[in-house]
Amino acid sequence: MTDPKETNTYATRAPQMFLRFSDEEIERLSRFGEARSYRAGDMLARVGEVGPGLMLILSGQVEVTQSHGGEHRHIVTHERGNFMGELAQLSGRPYLVDEKALTDVEAVAIAPDRLRALLVAEADIGERLMRALILRRVGLIETGAGPVIVGEDTNADVLRLVNFLRRNGHPYQQLSPRDDSCAQTLVERFDVTPEELPIVLCPNGQLLRNPTEDQLARCVGLVGPINSERIYDVAIIGAGPAGLATAVYAGSEGLSVLAIDCRSFGGQAGASSRIENYLGFPTGISGMALMGRAFSQAQKFGVEIAIPDEAVKLECGNDPCRLSLTTGEVIRARSIVIATGAEYRRLGVARLDEFEGASVHYWASPLEGDLSAGKDVVLVGGGNSAGQATVFLANRARRVTMIARRPLSATMSQYLIDRIAAQPNVEVIAGCEITELVGSNGVLERVGWVEHPSGKRTERPARFLFSFIGAEPNTDWLASSGLKRDDRGFVLTGDEVGEGRLPLETSRRGIFAVGDVRSCSVKRVAAAVGDGAQVVAAIHAYLAQSREAAPPVIQQVVETA
Repeated sequence: MTDPKETNTYATRAPQMFLRFSDEEIERLSRFGEARSYRAGDMLARVGEVGPGLMLILSGQVEVTQSHGGEHRHIVTHERGNFMGELAQLSGRPYLVDEKALTDVEAVAIAPDRLRALLVAEADIGERLMRALILRRVGLIETGAGPVIVGEDTNADVLRLVNFLRRNGHPYQQLSPRDDSCAQTLVERFDVTPEELPIVLCPNGQLLRNPTEDQLARCVGLVGPINSERIYDVAIIGAGPAGLATAVYAGSEGLSVLAIDCRSFGGQAGASSRIENYLGFPTGISGMALMGRAFSQAQKFGVEIAIPDEAVKLECGNDPCRLSLTTGEVIRARSIVIATGAEYRRLGVARLDEFEGASVHYWASPLEGDLSAGKDVVLVGGGNSAGQATVFLANRARRVTMIARRPLSATMSQYLIDRIAAQPNVEVIAGCEITELVGSNGVLERVGWVEHPSGKRTERPARFLFSFIGAEPNTDWLASSGLKRDDRGFVLTGDEVGEGRLPLETSRRGIFAVGDVRSCSVKRVAAAVGDGAQVVAAIHAYLAQSREAAPPVIQQVVETA
């Protein structure tokens, strides 16, 4: 674990991370919380436990520490005008650090719902506070707080768990049992066999043996039980650009919103190494950074987010709609927004399953970039996502061979074509198709392809293969819903399903579709965000129509719920 004082964020942004409020600001903030008193030696917060929320210090001193291998490393000492907490406290999730009273302490505890109200009501203070919460999370990611993953970085399951936590912006530590004495101790202490690796030690002390993403998420407090008695105004399925945009606009306009996703927030956009054609970012921005901001913004406006939770059945005929999850839980909502996007299309090549996760990847994040450093890689695909990944990997890999079915000019933006052409270690081969993967034990050694129409076969050394060959709509789970879809499986909306439909409304009233999952949508981040903004106006119109059409008794229940 990195010493907090040595990380870039702690070293350069400490005044913004650990800001101190004035007496006048303390008075304004205190209106949103409840007074608390602690004696010297008391723990105000413990790692892995849900605390009372953000804590504003009125008097006394509180030490914040991170634990690693039984050692407690000092982060900061809070005094009057400082506050305890980071992004986890915005949504009521467990603390990632320990906080202990060094003296008698008087404080004000601000619960998550009151904290969100504060951020909106006190805009000038809220801006500084929100920035501090985000920077503190960044600092914890840099120093390696959170769960400890023990396993080799080439292990497919280690990569799976690390990617899950990274994509969800959650801190973690990853230790090799071969090189790290703490990791060796854990393996020996819990009698872990090689087949059970990786193991995960959660902040609450629980040990998991090669867990699923859902098991890991519940162990670290990322997701909890769904309240099946509550009826939301909007339930959003999918937390990519379209889903998060819907969540932000609906939440900011006072609607009660629950958003779920089966994997992580950000969707395919979140896996993009750099987005350079999104309005307002002339120097570009990584997909993770853009989607991370949207995720924090949605929480600021009170949106409940459950990741990973996967929808398997949608039933709408009576008010409210019912959304069944793989956990057996049920979400009830007056309106539903389908933002499930598309699933990565897989290559039709033998032995693909053997190499997926360890050697074959469907995105190019910094993690994959680090793995590719100094190695030969092959990337297949010809769209903008493939182009962005190629440019990113070219800065890390020894050589990148780009395989495309058609000339890049037919499928890719010109600025990316020019940038790829400027990379000395990138070779573009058009008119080809991947036909063979060669290697053993999940480690890729060579990739073979065939040229069309000549039929010439070529084989080249490659440690990793990156596949960006498009995606199919993630709509199979809607088979029993009765929603109309086009011949490719994308959801039909608006005038496509008949007169009288609201914009982006499907063939079933109160169910909407936005983003890549929608038929005839423009497959771009900006277009998905536009759908998310537009659909909220349609939801308001639908809810208003529903109230007008409801019998008096039902209408009264709806208005008071």
